[in-house]
Amino acid sequence: MADAEETYYTEDRWQNWLARVETEEIDPENEDSARLLLNLQDDAAIAVAKIISAFEEGRLEAEEAVEELDRVRSIVLSEPDLSIENDTAREDKAILVDGVQTSLVCVFYAAEEYIAAGPAEEAPIAEYVEAAAAAEADDDMDAALGYLVQAGTRIIAGDDLDMSVVEEIEYGLVSEWVNGLDSLQSAMSDPEVVEEED
Repeated sequence: MADAEETYYTEDRWQNWLARVETEEIDPENEDSARLLLNLQDDAAIAVAKIISAFEEGRLEAEEAVEELDRVRSIVLSEPDLSIENDTAREDKAILVDGVQTSLVCVFYAAEEYIAAGPAEEAPIAEYVEAAAAAEADDDMDAALGYLVQAGTRIIAGDDLDMSVVEEIEYGLVSEWVNGLDSLQSAMSDPEVVEEED
């Protein structure tokens, strides 16, 4: 497993992304800022996709793959330590990073579920998303996450997530998690590393 840390994700890689968030003017309405945050998210999703591929190709046993997912998750979902003197700027950027982390929660769960149990029952991904939105409306976030984890396993199996389904959903955790699944879909179809520099 020694080479795994080089192959999938490193603490340094995550910190390099955070350093860019620290130094750049971040405005989610600005295209360049939005791209930086999306790249941060996509880069982590690519690491997850590579772990899944290694498992599917027999280069990682199930237990090793789950351990590697846990290691990457512990890096990506740890509370960011942003070195910004201005409290307001630091809090604003921490909230944006938190949004990325929230989106990725479902990605990690879906990958674990896929490795442990394979893809969920075949059904249109939109149905899973709609069920998750209905569960969120009923304040049943465990069920909402469960539906999207199942949707994630279908994405890993090759089903398509049409992001137009999000247009029907009120902004909330479900829309954040679906955003993460969109990154997972991109990563599964094209697991190329996102360059840290422009």
